[in-house]
Amino acid sequence: MHADVDAFLDHLQIERRMSVHTLDAYRRDLTALVDWTDVQARGDLRGLQEEDIRAFVAAGHRGGLSPKSLQRRLSACRSFYQWLLKHGNVTANPASGVRGPKAPRKLPQVLDVDEATQLVEVPVDAPLGLRDRALLELFYSSGLRLSELVGLRWRALDLDGGLVTVLGKGNRQRSVPVGSHALRALIDWRSESGGTPETPVFPGRGGAPITARAVQLRLRLLAQRQGLFKRVHPHLLRHSFASHVLESSGDLRGVQELLGHADIATTQIYTHLDFQHLAKVYDAAHPRAKRRKA
Repeated sequence: MHADVDAFLDHLQIERRMSVHTLDAYRRDLTALVDWTDVQARGDLRGLQEEDIRAFVAAGHRGGLSPKSLQRRLSACRSFYQWLLKHGNVTANPASGVRGPKAPRKLPQVLDVDEATQLVEVPVDAPLGLRDRALLELFYSSGLRLSELVGLRWRALDLDGGLVTVLGKGNRQRSVPVGSHALRALIDWRSESGGTPETPVFPGRGGAPITARAVQLRLRLLAQRQGLFKRVHPHLLRHSFASHVLESSGDLRGVQELLGHADIATTQIYTHLDFQHLAKVYDAAHPRAKRRKA
């Protein structure tokens, strides 16, 4: 059973180029399935049926797992069995018809435009100031994922054309515009760092790409220095980018392309954010809203 799981994880890492965090999640969930199958004496993973997967999910629910965690487990099972099915190792996907409990969907937090500007305009004369300014400007300008930013090399940036090309989830490549402020910051940073086409845009120790953890810690520190006491993290800048572009353009399909979402449903959460903004404007400005509030 472990051999099937290991081979599947190798496929995700090598062929689909999934991130370390995603691989760890798949490994935990599928290991839980292997352990449950052993304890329940259900035989080989390839012989499990739909009722077995339902029982596995129910066991997780009784064990206190949240709806979101159970949905993630089911997603891992579906992908795993779809891979086995593709290679002729099973005749059906036993997880395809199983649905997990619905999880309440939390809207992502965002920075407003003033807060985003306050954050990205870090002093360039501070230690690592040019690097920090370039990193923050690029995050907010282009809505990159953390994994896309840390793996970025100078050859992926077209500073004359104002574009950055990244390889996102599912090995999908996309080109995203880079704003004028970000371009200026990147040009200044490249001049100071002496970057070449093959070197990382944001190097860490020993010239290797900066780690995701280092970026997370740096953003938290920079936010405090800039007087922002929200929980600032890399994905917050991506959320803010998407929300602000959608608020200004109303073009949901365009935002989907910029973010690199395979499914428009993933992008639609930002329409709810935009509606929240409009609702606040209404409550603050409409006479009847004021009266009702009073």
